Amino acid sequence: MKSNDNVRWSSRFAFLMAAVGSAVGLANIWRFPYTAGVSGGSAFVLVYLGAVVLLALPLVIAELTLGRRGKGAPPTAIRNVARESGLSPNWGWMGVILGGFGGMLALSFYSVVGGWTMAYALEVARGSLQGVSIEGAQQVFAALNGDPWTLLAWFSAFIGATVFISARGVNAGVERAVKLMMPALFLLLMMMVAYAVRVGDFARAVDFLFTPDFSKLDTGIVLAAFGQAFFSVSVGLTALVAYGAYIRRSTSIPQAALIIVSVDSLIAVLAGLAIFPIIFAFGLEADAGPGLVFITLPFVFGDIPGGQLFGTIFFVLLLFAALTSSIGMIEAPVAWLAERTPLGRTGAALLAGAISWSLGVLAVLSQNRLADYYPLNDIDLFAGKTFFDLFDFLVINIMMPLGGILIAIFTGWLVHRRFTEDELYGGRPTVWYAAWRFLLRYVAPLILLGVFVNMLIGTG
Repeated sequence: MKSNDNVRWSSRFAFLMAAVGSAVGLANIWRFPYTAGVSGGSAFVLVYLGAVVLLALPLVIAELTLGRRGKGAPPTAIRNVARESGLSPNWGWMGVILGGFGGMLALSFYSVVGGWTMAYALEVARGSLQGVSIEGAQQVFAALNGDPWTLLAWFSAFIGATVFISARGVNAGVERAVKLMMPALFLLLMMMVAYAVRVGDFARAVDFLFTPDFSKLDTGIVLAAFGQAFFSVSVGLTALVAYGAYIRRSTSIPQAALIIVSVDSLIAVLAGLAIFPIIFAFGLEADAGPGLVFITLPFVFGDIPGGQLFGTIFFVLLLFAALTSSIGMIEAPVAWLAERTPLGRTGAALLAGAISWSLGVLAVLSQNRLADYYPLNDIDLFAGKTFFDLFDFLVINIMMPLGGILIAIFTGWLVHRRFTEDELYGGRPTVWYAAWRFLLRYVAPLILLGVFVNMLIGTG
């Protein structure tokens, strides 16, 4: 069995770019702004920020702590930490299921959406969507999904790019990619905000996002805010455990975690300020999900000054967000396979990518040839779900929240406090450590249980 003891992030900046990139994904750009706008504006944002502090931040710290303490891929790191605390090494299976299987399953359906971003970046750059009507934009998206070979090609290109970056290693692959893409993503996003100020209805967008309406807040909205905060930072599948294994001892995990969740939230807010002014300028209603990004926005970009250029910028921005997240998804299974097999880093990336690709083919076909096939239709919880919907549901609604609960219980209740205290504050008892441990032990599991039940009820 090989060790990754000699693998380290070359700098704190490189680690932060990788961790922020893993957290920042497509949901930041199309889900958070819409959810905030229709759920009470700044009232929702205030609840969300509270959720970041009470839920997301403690879990990010926990995953990074397990990674650095355990010095290995998630299964190895969790097993090492368990043994150190006198626990069963079978806890390592948590890393296998969440990081190994969960990471590859997440990559399988996420790469379909990543393929859409690649396809649209090219089509918008070529001017293919100039002057298209809303009906025409719907037809373009339907045509992309309706052609299994075209969609398979774009899906394969995206997952291939992810595997290529991962195969080059932590320093030559992951680091170089995120150090280029994350600053570029932020720059492109700021350009989009400036463009939205010039051509869009910026005042209405600010009103939509930030006018408080506390009457809209109820238990469901509050749980949605906590769920958004949790899913936004991509904890639960142990990707940050994998990244944490490469952190140098000199790096402060609490400070790094605070930067990660802060930048992740900032990008989500900026995305709203980039998208909604343009949408509102055309008198269109805000929407969430693929309909907003791949139908409404291409229609808008096709009919405004500079739309071809800034539409291209927008979809390149989306592509960078998708790639930095997919790199994080594949890191846990790649690191584990590289440790446990003679494949090496390249072979591990190819194997993990091949498994994700094989599962993803089913997600691709569920957009066309298998669109009317529901594999688990006899089970009420999974009724009416295609392979794409099923994979998404298993990862987002089941594995991530349950994974978060397990990580909170394991790190907060079972790992000896002197080990986590040593990793976070050099063994010194501080009020910050006490606050983190309290949130991780009592607050995070209960909130995540509420989020989990709320999501299951909402899909029932």
